[in-house]
Amino acid sequence: MIDYLGLGGKRYIGNPKQPTLSIYQLIDGEYQVQQFRRDEEIISATFPDFKLTPKMIFAVGD
Repeated sequence: MIDYLGLGGKRYIGNPKQPTLSIYQLIDGEYQVQQFRRDEEIISATFPDFKLTPKMIFAVGD
């Protein structure tokens, strides 16, 4: 889930509110979320060599 404007509720994107990339993964019947902001490298279990940050994704439309 991508909130590129940081408009989501604090419960979902944290405080202070800022652009956030949330990745949900089903583990033992429950969804677990990993959140990434700014220059944090996105971690992917499916693609271990994945090299991308939220900042790179959010900048595409600029």
